[in-house]
Amino acid sequence: MAGTILITGAGTGFGKEVALRLAAAGHDVIAGVEIVAQVTAVREAAKERGARLRVEKLDVTDPDDRENAWSWDVEVLLNNAGISEGGSTVDIPADRLRRQFEVNVFGPVLLTQGFARKMAARRSGRIVFMSSVAGLTVDPFTGAYAGSKHAVEAFADALDQELAEFGVTVATINPGPFLTGFNDTMFETWKQWRDDPSRRLFDYTEIAFPHEQYDPEPVYDRTVKVLLGEDPRYRHVLPADMEPSVREQVAAQWERGLNDGSRPELVEKAYTIAPATPVER
Repeated sequence: MAGTILITGAGTGFGKEVALRLAAAGHDVIAGVEIVAQVTAVREAAKERGARLRVEKLDVTDPDDRENAWSWDVEVLLNNAGISEGGSTVDIPADRLRRQFEVNVFGPVLLTQGFARKMAARRSGRIVFMSSVAGLTVDPFTGAYAGSKHAVEAFADALDQELAEFGVTVATINPGPFLTGFNDTMFETWKQWRDDPSRRLFDYTEIAFPHEQYDPEPVYDRTVKVLLGEDPRYRHVLPADMEPSVREQVAAQWERGLNDGSRPELVEKAYTIAPATPVER
């Protein structure tokens, strides 16, 4: 058994499903959810699967919630809580940009500090960050989200080096475009902006997430294996067949020149693709 596993952002998406699967398999899991209203819903979902799952309110941006969480005896931490703010870097309002980093970077890192100290003291533990392919590459209209995930990658890498001598391991999960609603919702956040639409560089009613999307099963399966220590790799690009193209994109940055003034392919695709377009298999 892996010991007690804490999963943040377990009210929806990847975090919820991974928490339910681990609990159904008999593991000791704490599902941290952002708001109290999610507690009952996740408990009911666990009951439907016949799983024993502890559900706690844990907003990673709330100092009181973080301090309360540090009282829990946690051997494995999955920093999964996250949001995605879509839009051009020119257009995203300041408050939305700051919120992107509060939820995806500052909250998780500050939460990790308390648990990392306890893990280091007992000389064992595992910290996993739900990062993204966007932590390694960048698409148009995802600068804020990708920026936050690039920051997550930096902190994870530093922690891996800093905690090694204390018996603590660190890993990242890097999902590509998966059809959970997360990516498509990112391209609708402009509806909550408190700005002057006439000043925007782009008309977001015409733009969608510029990628076909995969079934999320590989993320659930691989994340469970990483949390249980069954996969020894540090980084996990998913789906696995995306890894070669991601490596190529990263390497290509060394030879990249200035743009030629024409609209890039992915910007054009954002105008032509329908939301929630699945990958054809």
